Amino acid sequence: MTEPLPLAAEPECERHCGPAGSDRRHFLFAAGATLVGLTIPGLGVAQAKVAAYPRKKVGLLSKLKKGEAVEFRYPWDHANCNTVLLKLGQEAAGGVGPDKDVVAFNGLCPHMGWDIPAKKFFAVPGIAGPCPGHWTTFDLTRYGMVVSGHATQGLPQVLLELDGDDIFATGVLGLIFGFHDNKAEPKE
Repeated sequence: MTEPLPLAAEPECERHCGPAGSDRRHFLFAAGATLVGLTIPGLGVAQAKVAAYPRKKVGLLSKLKKGEAVEFRYPWDHANCNTVLLKLGQEAAGGVGPDKDVVAFNGLCPHMGWDIPAKKFFAVPGIAGPCPGHWTTFDLTRYGMVVSGHATQGLPQVLLELDGDDIFATGVLGLIFGFHDNKAEPKE
C-alpha cells in the first residue's frame, strides 16, 4: 500500500483572506449590521421625510356638538379640499379632544372624486357615505377606511391638534382626489 501524498500548504491570500470577513457568515453579519446602522434615526440616510403642511385654525372644541358637521377647506382653498370636522361621541383613530372623538376628513370619495356631502357624515355609527357615485361607505373611527363599495383607499384624514379650545388642521393622511401632491398648490 502506498502512502498518500502530503497536501501542499495553501498559499496565503494577501489581499482578501484575513481572519475577519473570510467567509460568507462574516460577510452576511457585516452587511446586516450595516443596514441596521443606516436605518437608526440620526445615523443613516434611510429616513422618512415628513411633509410640512400649513397650520390652520378650523374650529373651537367648546362649540362642537355631537353629530353636527363643520365644513372648511384644507390644505388649500380649492373645491377638492372640502373637509368635514365632526365630533363623533366615540373614540376614533386619530381623534383629538378629551374623548379622542373629534376627527376631520376630506369630503371627496377617493374612487372617482364624487362629493360626499357633510350631511352624509354620521356620528352614529361613525361612518361617512354612502358615496352618491358608487355607494362606498367609510369608517370614521378607523382612519376613514373603506367599509363597503368600490373605493380601494380610505378617505384622506386631516390631522388635528388642540391648543386649549382651538382646533388646528396640521396635515393630511392620504392623497386628496385629483391631486398628484397634496402640498402642491392647485392651479385652478
